[in-house]
Amino acid sequence: MFRRILIANRGEIAQRVIRACRELGVETVAVYSSADADALYLRQADETICIGGASAAESYLDVPSIISAAEIADVDAIHPGYGFLAENAHFAEVCRSCKIGFVGPEPEVISAVGDKARARAIAMEAKVPVVPGSDGLITDEAHAIRVAQEIGYPVMIKATSGGGGRGLRVASNEPSLKTGLRAASTEAQAAFGDGDVYLEKFVERPRHVEVQILADCDGNVVHLGERDCSVQRRHQKLIEESPSASLSPKLRTRIGEAAVRMAKAANYTTAGTVEFLVDSKQNFYFIEVNARIQVEHTVTEMVTGLDLIVEQIRAAAGLPLGFRQKDVVQRGHCIECRINAEDPARDFRPSPGLLRAFVPPGGPGVRVDSHCYGGYRIPPHYDSMIGKLLVHRPTRDEAIRTMLRALDEFVIDGVATTIPLLKEILDNAEFRGGAHDTGFVERWFSTHKEGS
Repeated sequence: MFRRILIANRGEIAQRVIRACRELGVETVAVYSSADADALYLRQADETICIGGASAAESYLDVPSIISAAEIADVDAIHPGYGFLAENAHFAEVCRSCKIGFVGPEPEVISAVGDKARARAIAMEAKVPVVPGSDGLITDEAHAIRVAQEIGYPVMIKATSGGGGRGLRVASNEPSLKTGLRAASTEAQAAFGDGDVYLEKFVERPRHVEVQILADCDGNVVHLGERDCSVQRRHQKLIEESPSASLSPKLRTRIGEAAVRMAKAANYTTAGTVEFLVDSKQNFYFIEVNARIQVEHTVTEMVTGLDLIVEQIRAAAGLPLGFRQKDVVQRGHCIECRINAEDPARDFRPSPGLLRAFVPPGGPGVRVDSHCYGGYRIPPHYDSMIGKLLVHRPTRDEAIRTMLRALDEFVIDGVATTIPLLKEILDNAEFRGGAHDTGFVERWFSTHKEGS
């Protein structure tokens, strides 16, 4: 096991990693930017180091500063959390060259699964269903038109290095394809330094279902069931749950087995997520691998009873998994709501500022993961998520009722939050009936705004 770990992240995930390390008996070093000097997690780490200014480029994305902090603090591993450098193959390679452990897969694996075109090829070799699309990258406009004619409109233009909805466009005809190609490539080049794109058939009204996997260095891979992440806006998740209300038992088995095949084919190690689209006819299609711990890993923790951060660190340290697939049992139903400092009534405008009050809910089956407290000032420089509210109850209906009660109890004063919208979604008949898809929020919210 590692002796001392540096956490190259901030907020609730930094706090979450510190807690896991404490239970493993591992010392922690927390880095922070000048904007995070009053962060709660800094009080819980064994050592803290300021690595730069408020912007992410000056701090949490500054590889030399993070490596210098790791060497000064004499750590033997770095945990990247999620976001920032978590899926940065170059960073993982620098860690390796400096003989510092990286809590994640090998850099070659990050590169392979992070390139969506390469990941698609790996999936096809592993006989994991993929959405019909281009055989590799689009070379020019004429190539895109030929592919679109072969697979049929509508098509999705996807940046091979994309993420978070950037470098992504839907085209319903040839003119929109030409326009979308330029826009997606330009956006991807600006965001990721890579303007390459490929095409996929656009799956209409799909569910977004992801499978959590764990893999050790001995080739053992298990899946921990699925999470349904269909409640999202502009490809940003708002609510996640497990198990999915849309999967039959047979499909649940098939999609879990496909995720394991994908992980094995990619030589994946530690924790990761294999993501799929599921259509109305129960067909499922691979879309990508997230080579890191996810924000919503907590949902899987609630239904399996496993500590995913502990298991991720153990696997990165070279220790074998302590269980097999037959040992994984899911119990009950978990729903997670992301509490963001955003104003849904103003097109989700970020709402940083002073938290005059922050009183999280409690009671049976309720869990809150947050780095916030009354008197904390939410900085404007980073992601707007201020906490994750989870409930775990025997059934989905009970989980929805408990979540509504917990949201009512949550006191956050000083900034606008997504809580009012989350309550309306949970009380919506389409969501309660489990009939929602990835376009649900856009359809409902558009109608809601027009009628307000």
